[in-house]
Amino acid sequence: MAGMYGDLIDNPDFANGTTSWWAGDPAMVTIAPGPGGIDVTATTDAVNLWDAPFGQDNIVLRKGARYTLSFTVRASQAATQLRVQVGLGVDPWTPALDKTITLGMSDTSFVYSFVSDLDTAAGQVSFQMGQASPVTITFAQVRLTTSTVREGFYVDPDSNAAKWLAANPTDGRAAKIHNSIARRPGARWFGDWNTNIQTDVDAYVSAAAAAGQVPILAAYNMHWRDNGGESRGGAATPEAYKAWVDAFAAGLGDRPAIVIVEPDSLAQAEYLPTPEARATRYELSTYIAQALAAKPRVQAYLDAGNATWLRPVQMAAQLIKGGVAATRRIAIGVSNFDATDISCQYGQQVVAALAAAGVPGVRFVIDTARNGNGAMDDRGQHVNYCNPAGRRLGVPSSIGVGGAEYLLWIKYPGDSDGQCGIAPVDTPAGTFSPFLAERLIDGT
Repeated sequence: MAGMYGDLIDNPDFANGTTSWWAGDPAMVTIAPGPGGIDVTATTDAVNLWDAPFGQDNIVLRKGARYTLSFTVRASQAATQLRVQVGLGVDPWTPALDKTITLGMSDTSFVYSFVSDLDTAAGQVSFQMGQASPVTITFAQVRLTTSTVREGFYVDPDSNAAKWLAANPTDGRAAKIHNSIARRPGARWFGDWNTNIQTDVDAYVSAAAAAGQVPILAAYNMHWRDNGGESRGGAATPEAYKAWVDAFAAGLGDRPAIVIVEPDSLAQAEYLPTPEARATRYELSTYIAQALAAKPRVQAYLDAGNATWLRPVQMAAQLIKGGVAATRRIAIGVSNFDATDISCQYGQQVVAALAAAGVPGVRFVIDTARNGNGAMDDRGQHVNYCNPAGRRLGVPSSIGVGGAEYLLWIKYPGDSDGQCGIAPVDTPAGTFSPFLAERLIDGT
């Protein structure tokens, strides 16, 4: 059965041709891959808007859930009419969304949001066209997403913030931290602190699946993690890391999940001291990329540093060595503070560099957990990466903007970067601090 959350359209950018798309009477409409998307052509026999339908079946719609349909499209002739529907894909064909739009000859993006009155696994996204002369409509992408909390990203009930709240219910900061942080979905990090990684991943993903939501995980156990920095640790040997990856992947099973793969590991790769160490880093990154790519319902994003670290061409080269061809997804700005527009621009530049190097169609996400004030201080200087003052919460986990597939809280707010910056002395990396959390909420 199709998913109930996240992206509901299969192959939304048509990278795999016309997989999972249907067309009606071939005498009325033809559908074929085209430059940057698909071309749909209605013949002279298709006179009415309903004569030449095409789209995708088996969409899960839940009553009361809010959905967003977005698509980018152009026509071969001006003033082309297109009917857009999301609704029941069987008789009586009840629509949840029904719009008729006029297309021009330049790419135009359309976005429609609606609340479904339907509760069905037999939903359908359909486009209908037809007029007196032949016309071709070219789609660059079609996405149907849901942002309803019930069917959106999973909220970790045992995040460090949630644990602190359970232990400190009468603290004067508790309500603020609950409302601004703990009730928001973000990534749970998995590493060498997990005594049984397969069991722990399985339990977390199972809980999300039971809630009808998609979990966000960060895999963080790379051999020689953080190159010996504040978050040092990880697997003791390359062999131990591969065994850990196998167990992590087994824990995911066949459930949907978003996985952020080894923050900093590829951006740091060329700082390792020997050619052998660098080669091992790329080998291990490729190993986990391929292991997660073998999971068809997992969206795995290799970490791609941030906008002020490596130049896009250099980051692309290191991503390619680290196996990005397997996942075709990258994460920008993890644990960093760059504003969303800056991270989007960098993400687009890395994606372009990857395409130029022979790896096209890569998507990216941005860590927005702490980027609400950007990464510049009052003097116009870039802040230190480690618990800087004056930062603020960013947009909570949601569908992306500016080319990003998603905006995600990856570095969970309030978790320390290390014993540095404004952090209290008793907060090593990964430890929750109500002091840091409140500073992020207030932007101080």
